[in-house]
Order: sequence, then structure tokens, then C-alpha cells
Amino acid sequence: MIGLWGLKYISLSLYKSNSILRFFLEIAFNGKNYHGWQNQPDAITVQQTIEGALSTLFQRKIDIVGAGRTDTGVHARQIFAHFDLLEDESVENLVYKLNSLLPKDIAIYDCFQVKNDAHARFDAISRTYRYYSITKRDPFLEPYVYTLYQMPNLNKMNEAAQVLFQYHDFQCFSKSKTDVKSYLCTISEAFWEERDNQLIFTVSADRFLRNMVRAIVGTLLEVGFGKSNLQDVHQIIQSKNRSNAGKSVPAQGLFLENVTYPESIKL
Repeated sequence: MIGLWGLKYISLSLYKSNSILRFFLEIAFNGKNYHGWQNQPDAITVQQTIEGALSTLFQRKIDIVGAGRTDTGVHARQIFAHFDLLEDESVENLVYKLNSLLPKDIAIYDCFQVKNDAHARFDAISRTYRYYSITKRDPFLEPYVYTLYQMPNLNKMNEAAQVLFQYHDFQCFSKSKTDVKSYLCTISEAFWEERDNQLIFTVSADRFLRNMVRAIVGTLLEVGFGKSNLQDVHQIIQSKNRSNAGKSVPAQGLFLENVTYPESIKL
């Protein structure tokens, strides 16, 4: 039996006679113990952990590509990743087998074949995040919410959230020193609601920049606490300067809720 770290990786180039098939994994994870999704040197990530389990099962190196990069401590109720297998490699009971190898803070919900050019990141047409906060301490929710010590004005925050629809360049909410080529995003949904003693911010867009949601939440909370107003939000976005926006709220309250794709990618 070949151990994970002593695994003999077999290149796909050795199997030119075989067809290569592409599959999507539907994944959920608790991000508390991970340095985000994306592989990093000297840090445990969700991508690395799933790739290790897949590589153990298929006895060769398996790479996966996720729908996006989540920051350290951010969670996902649904995220997808694609990977390639050879035609003679079976995915029978793969969900069960993967879950038996993965730690309990990562779950695989589904595995299904897609067209060979389908891409988990670039084919996604919408992503939805929710940020959870509370105004009264709760020992059961505390690890997964941001505790506020006073009640912000939800009406003002919802008015400020509507400002987001008027813009596409959100450089002011992007993490500094990022390697993106464009700061353009189209936000299709943004609102606050109070539910089950929680304040929940929901935002959907075609794409998100690094740290974008946490910076938006921090900025809207400043409106809710009377530290800024609607005109300030306009000026922040127009400035394209991260230092003008609100502080980033803690990662533990942020969840990637779902990712959607066109039906045409499926077989």
C-alpha cells in the first residue's frame, strides 16, 4: 500500500490512449482550521486536503480547480471543484470513499460528470455569500458569527447596499497587492435582514474580489452605526482606494452559500 506522502504520482501523459473525463465535486467545509481554499506553501488548505484524498484513492496526483478562493477562516455551504480522470478510472462510490478519508470539517455532497471543457471557476455565473452577525452573545453561534455590541440601523444599511448596484468597479473593496487584472463585478443582490436573532447580509454577483464581501460589510456597518452616510459610500467606491472603505469584518461570519452554473455544462 502506497502512503499519501510516498505516493508514486503517475502522469496523465502516460495514458495517451485513454480518454480523459471531467467531473465536478460539490463540497462544503468549515474553514476554521484552514488557510483558505487555495494551495499555499507551508499552510493547510481545503484544496490541498481534498487533492490529497483524491490522490490516495487513485494512486496518482489529482489536481482540482475550485470555483473561487476563500480567505483563511471563511466557510462554504456549497462550492464546486473540477478534476480529470482517465476513462478507465471509476467514480463508483466516490462520494462515500472521499468522505471516509477527509476530516469531518470537509464534506463531499456529490460528484457528477460534465463536459470536458467545463470549468468550475470560469463557468460559474453567480456566487452568493452571506455574512452572519449577532447583537447578543451566543456561545453556540459565537465561532460562526461576528458579535456586535449594539444594534445598527438596518434600514440605513439596506439603503447603502442599494448604492452597490450603481457601480461595477469595486477596487475600493479589494485586498491590496492582489494579482487580478480587473476589478469589475456585477452585483445582482445585496440586502440585510434580521432572522432568528441574527443580522444577515446576503450578496450575489458574477464574481468577487479578494476580501470584497468583508470590506463591504464593514463599510455598511459604519453606515448603520452613523459613522458615515450614503454620499460617503458613493465617494468610497469612486475613490477606488481600499483605505477609504470600512475595516474588514472577521472571517468566521462569512459563508459562501452557493455557486450556480449554466445547465449546458452538464452531460
